[in-house]
Amino acid sequence: MGADFGYRGERLGLPEEGPGSVAPLGRRFGALFIDWSLCMLIAYGLITGGDWSASGNWALGVLFVLGVLTVGTVGATPGKRLLGLRVIAEDGRRLGFGRVVVRTALLCLAVPALVWDRDGRGLHDRLARAVQVRAH
Repeated sequence: MGADFGYRGERLGLPEEGPGSVAPLGRRFGALFIDWSLCMLIAYGLITGGDWSASGNWALGVLFVLGVLTVGTVGATPGKRLLGLRVIAEDGRRLGFGRVVVRTALLCLAVPALVWDRDGRGLHDRLARAVQVRAH
């Protein structure tokens, strides 16, 4: 007797499954875990000179730079690329630089990423008018 809201991404004109459909939550978290691990290693090895306790502070800045550079150019962070995901604008085109900066800054705040809409998009994606989709 519940209301039928359709499948995730239907309101955005995306397919229900396969390439171009809304990326599954597990893969998105997996990609974020890969990206965060990479940023921790970069901070540990290149910035803090092996000080593990200071690496976490720097890793957030590295995550911001990594997100802006990779999503802004190729449409995916290394983690998203490994797990077959990409970030696009709601209209299907590449996300513009300003929206990439907004999205990445909000993601670094963490709270917007924990609030989702019925399409499974985090607040950071909604405010940047972006959607994470399956690449293949």
